[in-house]
Amino acid sequence: MKKVISILLICFALQFNYSQESYTVNGETLQLKSEIDGKLDLLWNVIDGQYRYFVRTDDGSISELKNTKDSNNNYKEEYKSLLSELTNGMSIDNLKLTLYSLKNYINKFNTSVDSNYDPYFKEGSVQMRLGFSGGVTNNPFVGNPENIKTPMIGAELEVFEASELPRHSGFLQARHAFESDDFQYNTTEFSLGYRFRFISKETFSIYGQFKLATVNFSNATFIDQNSMEVTINTTSFDVPFIFGIGSDIKIGDNSYITFIYGELFGLLLDNQDNFSTDIAIGYKFNL
Repeated sequence: MKKVISILLICFALQFNYSQESYTVNGETLQLKSEIDGKLDLLWNVIDGQYRYFVRTDDGSISELKNTKDSNNNYKEEYKSLLSELTNGMSIDNLKLTLYSLKNYINKFNTSVDSNYDPYFKEGSVQMRLGFSGGVTNNPFVGNPENIKTPMIGAELEVFEASELPRHSGFLQARHAFESDDFQYNTTEFSLGYRFRFISKETFSIYGQFKLATVNFSNATFIDQNSMEVTINTTSFDVPFIFGIGSDIKIGDNSYITFIYGELFGLLLDNQDNFSTDIAIGYKFNL
């Protein structure tokens, strides 16, 4: 468990070490992250569960980019008219109120008015997502004659391409499978993997994943041939190519519910005569 706690602390450090400063906008004091610094600056943060975006002109004035609804429940898209005004009428076609789209737009403007401007954001930039999960597993790649299922918990840091609908991502995952009275085996696993979202929509995605490399710290207790209780501790490194499937369902601007069948089969591992039961549900949020 100490290993699981350590990786969670590292993930939280990544989340909170993103530089931010205090600003006062229309009488409201806000902690904002500075994303772009140029002729036109982009500031943002997730406040009370909602993304909020701001632009700062070279005279220091800050305006919020809004997209409120009218009495007919139609979006007014105020952010588009404001940015069009601030950028001298630069095209707002396909502009969306998302971090990725705003960064592209403002970088394009800053580049057009300042030949020395060096965009902070590149097309190849990445974003991160932190997740936690819990579920059950029958430890499909370990001898388990009675097919006993035990609880497990996990955490992961996912890194993906900065685009509106990312398809490719890599992940670092830590998980712990607990022992039970009927199956005295537990393991803490750290893994490196890859995901491909073969369905990638704004509100949900479905993906396949491969665990490319794993390190397991395992403990097992059993009765040997002399009727003696034996406990062994092992550390193993594998390149197992474990295949799984999953889905992320968007429940907010910044958060997702995730369902994952993490270990269907391993290309280089045997399923020990038990069909895999390795199912978890969790929560993810963008960093």
